[in-house]
Amino acid sequence: MTTINKSIPTWLTVLIATACGIIVANLYYAQPLIGVISSSIGLPAHSSGLIVTLTQIGYVVGLLFVVPMGDILENRRLIVVSLLLTSVALAITAVSKQPVLFLAASLVIGLGSVATQVLVPFASYLASELSRGRVVGNIMSGLLLGIMLSRPLSILVADLVSWHAVFALSAAAVIILMIVLWRVLPTRKPQAVTSYTALLGSMWHLLRTNQVLRRRAAYHAGLFATFSLFWTTVPLLLSGPAFHFSQKAIALFALLGVAGAIAAPVAGRVADCGWTKPATGIALVTVVISVLLPLVIRTSSTIGVAVLVIAAILLDAGVSANLVLGQRALFSLSPEIRSRLNGLFMAIFFFGGAIGSAIGGWAYATGGWSTALWFGIAFPIIALLYFATEKK
Repeated sequence: MTTINKSIPTWLTVLIATACGIIVANLYYAQPLIGVISSSIGLPAHSSGLIVTLTQIGYVVGLLFVVPMGDILENRRLIVVSLLLTSVALAITAVSKQPVLFLAASLVIGLGSVATQVLVPFASYLASELSRGRVVGNIMSGLLLGIMLSRPLSILVADLVSWHAVFALSAAAVIILMIVLWRVLPTRKPQAVTSYTALLGSMWHLLRTNQVLRRRAAYHAGLFATFSLFWTTVPLLLSGPAFHFSQKAIALFALLGVAGAIAAPVAGRVADCGWTKPATGIALVTVVISVLLPLVIRTSSTIGVAVLVIAAILLDAGVSANLVLGQRALFSLSPEIRSRLNGLFMAIFFFGGAIGSAIGGWAYATGGWSTALWFGIAFPIIALLYFATEKK
């Protein structure tokens, strides 16, 4: 096994953070474009949701079956192979004219994009115990920026060029990234000697016996459900009769919400000081407040827009902070199981996000914005009540 210097250089932290942002953005580029993409490739309107759903399914499959391999396979090679798959799938989507081919490639995009969740624990191995929260926080800020910038970026590129250009440019970016990471990342061969079957079999045991994993996954599943619900429904509200926002105006609104990502590195430093529990409580309450504001103040005036912007920033800040706090807690556990813990953690809360999106779309269609918000506030309140039972 190659010996790794435990003092990770700043440039490498920035590179990994940038890589995570570029990779994870591929999960979200298609979300605001499903209408134009489905009509272009001949996908029926009632099936257009498959464009996003299959990417999400691929990502969850990768979290459960690819990310755990980081505990037994050389990490750099696993990352590069995942990126190679992603770049090929992105290139296929960029030229696809048939729905079956596009949807199959979408599934592979999700599968390969789990390279981010091999990179994050990889970086935690490079960092010392005293700086681990700071390093993870900085890297997660890059990942979160990728999530938040992906939607407005895809809208703008599609508006200026075409939706094909969104995927073509991303394919080129991922290929460049793959080459750079192969050249600069140190090798890391885990010491664990176990079969892949045994590795997968151990994951249920980890979930059943590891209280930190169960709690952190549950807390963040609640917050990510609200995050997904909000960002699924707020574009519908803004483009509707109350506000009449154009697609570019919605993209600008999404960009304003990016300010909340600043909470990620702050949360990492707070966790390094040993204040994970009170910081978690603050993050959960912040998300509750973010949904409460537009519930209480409902107007289509300039004040209403300002309230939505504040809500978006608070929501993104609370979710960003809690994600870093959760990963910092998990990465403080045994290094030998870190990839499996991260895969389970991400899969569980990502599933919560999928539930939030589904409920948000249904609630908005049946009862409007207020109904969606009532569901949205329920998720973090349940997480907060569960957090109140935490003893230490």
